[in-house]
Amino acid sequence: FPPMALMAIAALTPENYDVMITDEEIEPIDFNLDVDLVGISLLMMTAARGYEIADKFRARGVKVVLGGMHATVLPEEAADHADAVVIGEAECVWHKVLADTTGGKLRQFYRSDTYCDMKDIPRPRRDLISSNKYFSTNLIQATRGCPNRCSFCSIHSVSGNNLRSRPIPKVVSEIKTFSNPGVIFIDDNIVGDPDYAKELFKALIPLRIWWFGQATLEIAADEELLNLAAQSGCKVLFFGFESLSKKNIIKIGKAKTNNVQNYKKAIKNLHSNGICVAGSFILGLDDDDPSSFTSIVDFIRKNHIEMPSVNPLIPLPGTQLYKRMKREGRLIRDNYWSDNSYKPGSIIFQPKHMTSEELRKGYENTRRQIYSGSSIAKRLWGSRHNKPFVLLLSVIVHNLKTRKTTQVKSVPYVHNDFAKKKLENSNIE
Repeated sequence: FPPMALMAIAALTPENYDVMITDEEIEPIDFNLDVDLVGISLLMMTAARGYEIADKFRARGVKVVLGGMHATVLPEEAADHADAVVIGEAECVWHKVLADTTGGKLRQFYRSDTYCDMKDIPRPRRDLISSNKYFSTNLIQATRGCPNRCSFCSIHSVSGNNLRSRPIPKVVSEIKTFSNPGVIFIDDNIVGDPDYAKELFKALIPLRIWWFGQATLEIAADEELLNLAAQSGCKVLFFGFESLSKKNIIKIGKAKTNNVQNYKKAIKNLHSNGICVAGSFILGLDDDDPSSFTSIVDFIRKNHIEMPSVNPLIPLPGTQLYKRMKREGRLIRDNYWSDNSYKPGSIIFQPKHMTSEELRKGYENTRRQIYSGSSIAKRLWGSRHNKPFVLLLSVIVHNLKTRKTTQVKSVPYVHNDFAKKKLENSNIE
């Protein structure tokens, strides 16, 4: 998908500025560009590379401003690689950054002390990206914020715990500009406000679109909400199941939305409404042991989850989980994101009831099993009802492509003998 944050910031920039977007996922960066200001949006996984890019431009004397999730939770770190750091949502401060850049008075930090009013945000600048290089450019946001406080999540650090929503007519109007009927809602929880979601879904029905989004499992328990989502064109929803352990769900702060006993019923309700389930599970939570891997594999197969994903727990900076892991001495390295050696699937902490090596092997084996040929066939055959052929075909392609990546091995994040000895000698209760 294209970089939505950069398209949104470009839309905030007045017309008298020349703006271009470079996405290194699809094209190389021209470090010799004649520009006055470079803006880089950082996630934890892109922070190290973002700092490298910033340092190269600054070496030429080009001003650099860093923002995004990672810069918001670690502004002092980001400031070592930038002339300015945006903390929080850009909508409230970007005009100040531009004015100070033009006036030669760029400040080190620009903190958004409030959250933007979703009523007035402009449409992202899709004209600045090459649409033919992405799976889809029809990304749209109807709401921001999340009322939940999951300990492993940093969303509320930037977007807050109060859900804010755009006027539904503006959402509908933007969708009508899309060149095809496939739409991706990037909202962290499209049903965070059920009343708003119901009105939104009603407004989408006449558009005859297909849409994909993220939600909590609460939607499956609200028959009216679920039926309206299906009628409005919902075809795939991403859910964070996270764990099959009630103890884990309680400890990570997700008991409000995740009732483990109701998982099977929730999936059945979604399938009966023709909605594919993209289900995510976290490996290595505190109640997990080596037997947890088999339980997750069996659950995914028996409940025909069309698009499953499993990942080792990641203690993201800025989260309560990270602070706790650091306090307990369980991080193999505090600032594991600071160089390019970190890769998705790396084990960067010491689990409670298994070794880091057991977690690594369990992760690899779990991925191989859920994306084996027989598993794909059984899962998709069992969920084929009430779904159009084109949707099933696209899900099959997704599964086959994901299967290829299961051959990529993960690595324990241990760089030196000191770290190894620390793990060997640690007695974690």
